[in-house]
Amino acid sequence: MSGSLRRFAAITRLSQKQPFADLADPINRIHPFLKNRTKTQAREYVRFPNVVRKVREYEISSSLFSSSFSSSSSSSMASFGKLGFVGWYLGMVKSWPVLTKSVTSSAIYVAADLSSQTISKSSSEPYDLVRTSRMAGYGLLILGPSLHLWFNLMSKLFPKRDLISTLKKMAMGQLLYGPTMTVVFFSLNARLQGESGVEIISRLKRDLLPTMLNGIMYWPFCDFITFRFIPVHLQPLVSNSFSYLWTVYMTYMASLEKPVSILPAE
Repeated sequence: MSGSLRRFAAITRLSQKQPFADLADPINRIHPFLKNRTKTQAREYVRFPNVVRKVREYEISSSLFSSSFSSSSSSSMASFGKLGFVGWYLGMVKSWPVLTKSVTSSAIYVAADLSSQTISKSSSEPYDLVRTSRMAGYGLLILGPSLHLWFNLMSKLFPKRDLISTLKKMAMGQLLYGPTMTVVFFSLNARLQGESGVEIISRLKRDLLPTMLNGIMYWPFCDFITFRFIPVHLQPLVSNSFSYLWTVYMTYMASLEKPVSILPAE
């Protein structure tokens, strides 16, 4: 009897508490999964304004990034446009050194000869394209390859670029390379114009010494900059750049009338 009374009292207490618990949390009475799902959705809803704010910040930052990237890319493209030819030329010097330097010498000789003709001729006279072709051939076939070999030889004999090595290179250029190439230039140009051996010697006697003296006043400064500060693979280009003004003078000297040979009296 007492046991049945205790069971009845326990059932009564449970029946009194369960409705209030169900009313306080009716979803828990249906299924615990729905309770967890509801709490998760509530947390996501709380975080939703932060997500929207982050999306808006991302859109703004991406627009700023795209604008800055477009400006930087346009500036880099502009700089590439400025440095594109230089990069291409350096690649050609590395891939085809002799051919590139020879074509460069030929182009500089053509420009220098046309400049020399423009200065010396009258406005009504036409350009001497045969003379320009001779200068182009000399730069392509003789000067360009010889500059490549000469600067490589100097870099092997005197690999350093200190002051003493630079002075040695300058001295060898003035004593060996410069006079040799001047003789070759005058002799070949005169021969292509149909002058005989005697006339070529007479031209050398007349023009060689003044040309060498003028070269001493011009080339040491150019050689010092070339040997002291320029890498060996770019030295022919820099030397050719310096030689533009000198070539204007040289083509003028080469275009002078051949000297009159004085025949001995019988």
